[in-house]
Amino acid sequence: MNGGFSSARGGQVCLRMGAEEASVVRLLVGQLLDLIGESDESETTFEGMPDLRLSDNTSVPEDPVLARLFPDAYREDQGASAEFRRYTEGSLREGKRAAAQTVLRTLGEGGTVYLDPEQAQAWLRALNDLRLALGTRLDITEETLEQMRTFDWDDPRNAGYAAYDWLTYLQESLVRALW
Repeated sequence: MNGGFSSARGGQVCLRMGAEEASVVRLLVGQLLDLIGESDESETTFEGMPDLRLSDNTSVPEDPVLARLFPDAYREDQGASAEFRRYTEGSLREGKRAAAQTVLRTLGEGGTVYLDPEQAQAWLRALNDLRLALGTRLDITEETLEQMRTFDWDDPRNAGYAAYDWLTYLQESLVRALW
């Protein structure tokens, strides 16, 4: 594993990443975009408030990853949670799509990339979403992370855990570069 984020001049963040690593990020972000889905045509937007998107969806997604990315706001009050989801999920989805698309747009084929502060924040959000998605799919817990260190090299779970661990490293290096 090489690369990661570091601070650069002018408030920028520098990303150094090999071509193979860039390919993995591109694959994972593409899968995340597929999972989030395209913009919902049934969402209602309002003139003068383009960030507000009312959704017809008021229930928690059945897919555990989507349920993690778009959690219930009020678990004890289903009606309030449904109304909150109606007013927020469309905008949250659009924000997650935009962050993921920023990653794809700025990633390149590997090498060195400079990100402005806004792009770096989008990367931070997308890396968080990737870790949430992968961690949910792999059912990662604190105990799992400890067990991971004892797996045989041939264990089929290693690739997923290695990707999760590497995304954690990238996210941490980006946080450090932003501070």
